[in-house]
Amino acid sequence: MSVLKRLSFKHLVVGFCVLALGAVVLIWWLTGAAYLRPYSEKTVIFGQNTLRLPAQMAGPGPIRVVHFWDPQCPCNEETDAHLRYLIGLHRNSDVEFYSVQKPGSKGELASFLRGRMKPLEYIEGMESLPASPALAIWDRAGNLAYAGPYSEGLVCNSSNSFVEPVLEALTEGREFTLASGLAVGCYCDWQD
Repeated sequence: MSVLKRLSFKHLVVGFCVLALGAVVLIWWLTGAAYLRPYSEKTVIFGQNTLRLPAQMAGPGPIRVVHFWDPQCPCNEETDAHLRYLIGLHRNSDVEFYSVQKPGSKGELASFLRGRMKPLEYIEGMESLPASPALAIWDRAGNLAYAGPYSEGLVCNSSNSFVEPVLEALTEGREFTLASGLAVGCYCDWQD
């Protein structure tokens, strides 16, 4: 008797269900849903003395945007595209972009970001960041205007971003401070 004749409809349904479940798990993992979590387990509010620019960058100057990233984090893909958009949007503004890689990690920025951001080794207080990718923005006076996640949700873009309103206000010369740590999205632990 052939194998096909011995397989019942029940076996085919079970096989299809196992295959469908496997596909769902694979899609869940590939889309970053496996990393869907709160940005922080508790509210994190960064004050002026928590995150500090290096001495040579501190004080009055251009608006400074610092991108905190971990090369091993799969959540970077969406954030990198959003960051590329922000850099393009503010290319003619008084905004400078920097990047800080998670200490002890190895990797490179996405090819389309290399050369568009100045690398920094360390920002004082960065160990207090709960997760990455994250961002900090200092205004023209050198005051911390925002520190936290780029956005909320699995997809990082301007429609769910915390960043665009801050940059828009600062580039228009308005003072702006936003304390954000209450978000659920694709984040990886910054602290080991």
